Amino acid sequence: MVVRLRLSRFGCKNKPFYRVMAADSRSPRDGKHLEVLGYYNPLPGQDGGKRMGLNFDRVKYWLSVGAQPSELVERLLFRAGVLPPPPMLAMGQKGGPRDTCPVHPMTGRVMAPESVKIADPKVSSEVDGDDKA
Repeated sequence: MVVRLRLSRFGCKNKPFYRVMAADSRSPRDGKHLEVLGYYNPLPGQDGGKRMGLNFDRVKYWLSVGAQPSELVERLLFRAGVLPPPPMLAMGQKGGPRDTCPVHPMTGRVMAPESVKIADPKVSSEVDGDDKA
């Protein structure tokens, strides 16, 4: 049985409200679940922010026993500080193959691999210079 951490939809039409659930991967979205781990309200409140509440101890427990978070729950856990940022790749063109250039998770900008390549020769030239002296 593969356990997934995913969202289950509640609320009315055009007013979604989600619960973060630990559920069997074969069960339907709003079906049987193992445990409720928190909630996520994507609609902005009076302060203009989205609301989210999580039971961090239980989330960490489920992750430690091998539960796989869905893509959306993974992003929510990253925002909450539970998980490291998910790896993102830049897309060359819409619908096209993905490039191998990594993307910075906070800004969304492509990180230049040239800066890494430039840094490597400097390090090797400094080492060569130390060897000659």
